[in-house]
Amino acid sequence: MSGAVVRRPTPDEAATVAALLHQSGAETYDRFAGGRERALRTLERAFHEPGNSACADAVWVAELEGRVAAAMAAFPVEEALPRSRAFLRLALRGSPFWRWPGALRLYWLSGRVSPSPPPAAFYIDALATDSRLRRRGLASALLAEAERQARARGLPAVALDTRIENKPARALYVKEGFDEVAFRPATRSLPGFVALVKPID
Repeated sequence: MSGAVVRRPTPDEAATVAALLHQSGAETYDRFAGGRERALRTLERAFHEPGNSACADAVWVAELEGRVAAAMAAFPVEEALPRSRAFLRLALRGSPFWRWPGALRLYWLSGRVSPSPPPAAFYIDALATDSRLRRRGLASALLAEAERQARARGLPAVALDTRIENKPARALYVKEGFDEVAFRPATRSLPGFVALVKPID
């Protein structure tokens, strides 16, 4: 047992959640927003604005020894497109207009190269653990929560994707019962991804 407590985050944990979600895809977030600080500010704003892919109503945290040590943003696949578009709009509002073409191009490319999850699944958009507290069962606790959420919604699977070169994450997901079902190779501007799915009994 990890001793982790999985729960919804509180409003005053926005900065902590933003920092953890940023870890899940720092390079992409930074390119999208125009730097690390702007990316963190965007994620923190997103936490407070309903309906996007990083808002409080899509996030669960794992608390260990009284501190938030991991975070997961997840929702049904059918919500993925409207949530990602809402995040895009929020990010563009916080960026100078001359950055918009690059952000829109990255959004479009990311949508094309990312593997498509099955339509009837609970999708984990981001999952990250504080680097100082890894190997304590926090990610596993959040993955178990994703399964509970899938069952509660009558969805037959949990889906996610990660970078092909992220071998520790891939090993964890396979250990937790996920199957690697699709691969998208890297392009000149984006990394490669692998899609994973776990059927729910």
